[in-house]
Amino acid sequence: MKNIVVTVARQYGSGGKTIAAMLAKEMGINCYSREILRMASEESGINERLFGMSDEKIRHAGWFHLLSRPYEGDLIPPEDRDFVSDDNLFNYQAKIIKDLAANESCVIIGRCADYILRDFPNVVSVFVHADRQFCLDRAMERHSMSEKEMLKYIEKTDKYRGDFYRYHTGHEWSDARNYDLCLDSGKLGFEKCVEEIKSYIQIRFGADS
Repeated sequence: MKNIVVTVARQYGSGGKTIAAMLAKEMGINCYSREILRMASEESGINERLFGMSDEKIRHAGWFHLLSRPYEGDLIPPEDRDFVSDDNLFNYQAKIIKDLAANESCVIIGRCADYILRDFPNVVSVFVHADRQFCLDRAMERHSMSEKEMLKYIEKTDKYRGDFYRYHTGHEWSDARNYDLCLDSGKLGFEKCVEEIKSYIQIRFGADS
């Protein structure tokens, strides 16, 4: 297998981003997260700030998030009034994700990468989760909020990610059927999560992968 790409979706506070970075370091490959926003901005000419505003969330709240418009791959041209719509901002991020998967081994965090790359044979999709207390304890280590405030923040962030995923894929973000591996980081710990992903890669693609 020429390139191997690992996509990592994660609950807030589960340590998925840390696990992704650890995996990339051990494999000697790049890890992409918000870098995708910068690359999409450069590709499209659209201000990076707009990509940041719609990063794993739908800018238009209310009834809008109840809709579903699964990604089909088309880019909207600059002369179209929807050029800077949520759909097109996603389309450009998806283009970057596909280009990365076609050209290098890497780890990609969030942004529906598992769905975007669903037809790529070289992709391993991972969902990292943990129980409520584990996510809360980790989040509290990094932010100065009360427990009540942090719980609300975690719930809101995961809801944003779920709505974003549902809108752009037509599927449920936390459905295990969307992923090759679902790992409980609270039970396994970060290092063993990395080991599990590497073991899966070796079993699926061969010992030399």
